[in-house]
Amino acid sequence: MRLTIPELQQHLPTDNARKAFWINIYNAYFLLLRQQGWQRPDIFGEPLVPVAGKRFSLDEIEHGILRRCRSKWALGYLPSPFFRRSVYRLMLQRPDYRIHFALNCGARGCPPIGFYREDQIQQQLDTATHGFLEQETVVDETHKILHTTRLMRWYLGDFGGFHGIRQLLVRTLGLKPQSWRIHFQSYDWRESLYRFSS
Repeated sequence: MRLTIPELQQHLPTDNARKAFWINIYNAYFLLLRQQGWQRPDIFGEPLVPVAGKRFSLDEIEHGILRRCRSKWALGYLPSPFFRRSVYRLMLQRPDYRIHFALNCGARGCPPIGFYREDQIQQQLDTATHGFLEQETVVDETHKILHTTRLMRWYLGDFGGFHGIRQLLVRTLGLKPQSWRIHFQSYDWRESLYRFSS
């Protein structure tokens, strides 16, 4: 029996349930579609993911449902009016910047893939964020520069701007709250070996 969108809403009543469900769907279908030969940009923009009688694109899942209908190209600051009604009905109640450390886009610069559970999602996202930022950030104590992932630059608004990124890095890496400067490193777009987190 196929679920309808209203039935799916009832099965995913909380943000924790929605985050776990849609992060897992995104990562699983990304891997499946890559194996089927889909490449950028079509793998993200085409409606290839069948859920509840609709077909969603990976962009609709990431930027519509998980990022609350934010524009893909506006650094996280502007909403997009172009999402379908079904996306609005399924989106999170509150945005969560940590989803950026859970979604995998097939590049080596991406976070590893994990399986997320509704009852553990908060701890799992904290762990994913800490692990990824620890791995992707180089601390230059001499010049007070934090060299970190360009992923946060692309979604600057999701993280609360430069101030929010600085606070996140200082808190996550256990640094003293000094006048750190942020430098976003080049992103490694080479094809991923598909790391999986435990």
